[in-house]
Amino acid sequence: MNELRTYVSLAQDLRSGKITPRAYLEECLDRIAKNDPRIGAFVTVNADAARRAADAASARWKDGKPLSAIDGMPIAVKDVIETADMPTGQGSPMWEGNATRRDSAAVRALREAGGVILGKTTTTEFAATHPWHKTQNPHDGTRTPGGSSSGSAAAVGSGMVPAALGTQVVGSILRPASFCGCVGYKPSVGGVNRSGSYDHFSQSCQGGIGATVADIWGLITTITARTGGDPGHIGVTGKVNFAGTAKPKRLAILETGGWSVTTEGARKAFEAARGKLKAAGVEIKSRADDPDLEVAEKHLVDALPLTQSINAFEGRWPLNTYAALDAAKLSAPALDRLKTANAMTQRDYAELLKQREASRAAYNTAASRYDAFVTLGACGAAPKGLGSTGNTIMNVAASLLGCPAITLPLLEDEGMPLGLQLMGGVDRDAALFDTAVWVLAAMQRSDLIGSLET
Repeated sequence: MNELRTYVSLAQDLRSGKITPRAYLEECLDRIAKNDPRIGAFVTVNADAARRAADAASARWKDGKPLSAIDGMPIAVKDVIETADMPTGQGSPMWEGNATRRDSAAVRALREAGGVILGKTTTTEFAATHPWHKTQNPHDGTRTPGGSSSGSAAAVGSGMVPAALGTQVVGSILRPASFCGCVGYKPSVGGVNRSGSYDHFSQSCQGGIGATVADIWGLITTITARTGGDPGHIGVTGKVNFAGTAKPKRLAILETGGWSVTTEGARKAFEAARGKLKAAGVEIKSRADDPDLEVAEKHLVDALPLTQSINAFEGRWPLNTYAALDAAKLSAPALDRLKTANAMTQRDYAELLKQREASRAAYNTAASRYDAFVTLGACGAAPKGLGSTGNTIMNVAASLLGCPAITLPLLEDEGMPLGLQLMGGVDRDAALFDTAVWVLAAMQRSDLIGSLET
């Protein structure tokens, strides 16, 4: 199943009336009615409010006065991000049905730009590891969609919406996007204002999963133009050349600490893609060619345990207060994380941050000479079973480093989608999108590029 369909590339049709936001929304609602009883991507759908918003957008496009490129776009929101008209359950029995009655900064920005907030999508418990919701991969119901942005990726991968908001602190956008055959984007740390989102970790980012790179860039920059980034950060900005002509000068392969556990099929698919990029005339280096890359690689060997330790300390609150409220409603993994946190000291945390800064310094040294780094979007195809969301080890590097990353649905393993992941320099998000557009053009996948105009 792959019914991905762009929205932002339909500007001319929206202006001419060939299609209206209301008609587009009804297609999405029809797909939800048809597919979601099986897939389980949504926890809430607010069809009535969505129809009202789509009707208003239809009138604006008819009058030639759209509020933005995403005016009328149906958007799904991960259920750790607050919405005034729908509960925010955080994937937890403790907070199921909890209504805060306010929009997060990102959701408010999207509404102001005409975005149609269609529904809330499933997440693992507190956007961590335990999947209370048994969301299925849209391409094979016996396999996980990944997580923690499980429902957002499944909703886009099945064509129920063109774009969705997700969050990532380890691999929660990139991995599910890779598993479900979507474009996934994790911004530079601080790139999108997370106010009103329950993801307070120092590596947390809010990003997007979508049908094309143009849909995601339109979605995210619509938010940041109105909210900026996290406090103290300007936020994602810049222009992207969607014509695909911004050819990179030099790319680098980054294995990260996860290469040894990737599948044979994934590695073969990656090597084939590497060959195509090289044939397109781009210089590609690896750790054997550049001492700076070797240093960066060595720093990333322990990226996953380092991140898990940092997150454990930072997550002591609110888990400690949740345990005091009702420990029976917490999963075993959540209680284990709390136990780990309680055994840590402030000095332990300081040492962890020191290690992270060293890793970031090594990466930034290498990144100064490359347009982007290329690696796999996951260890392989989405694993069978719904009790786990898969191994995060191929995605954690971008989170630890605080750099932007994009996964592109260009590869396959076991007949399932698999992403080709690009990582860029910190706060060089627009440049990374330029590289992603060129890569898609070079791989003859212009259908994943799209266009962006108002």
